[in-house]
Amino acid sequence: MSNTQIEQEIKVTEKAAKEIKRIMDENKIPETFGLRVGVKGGGCSGLTYTLGFDGEHKESDTIIESNGVKLFVDGKSLFYLSGTELDFSDGLNGRGFVFNNPNARKTCGCGESFGV
Repeated sequence: MSNTQIEQEIKVTEKAAKEIKRIMDENKIPETFGLRVGVKGGGCSGLTYTLGFDGEHKESDTIIESNGVKLFVDGKSLFYLSGTELDFSDGLNGRGFVFNNPNARKTCGCGESFGV
């Protein structure tokens, strides 16, 4: 898979990118860091999303640039996250990052876990 194809597979909205950059600035996280996006087993629907800053990528990671944000994604997670849009919500239902994942066949009420 080329990086051009990968860029289309996970997108970060402008609103999410702005929030990620704000968090990095506020916590003095170096611009060389990337946002590690992934999934792990657990949650009420089977899989849970993970987010965290990482100083270096692993050799097996796919690196994705979207809206000025560098994402590090492992191969297993990329399989489940293909086509996903990472957004940020600060509406009445709460404040936080939202995964709009077309692969999720079921989700829990909190939106933090999903099943395929």
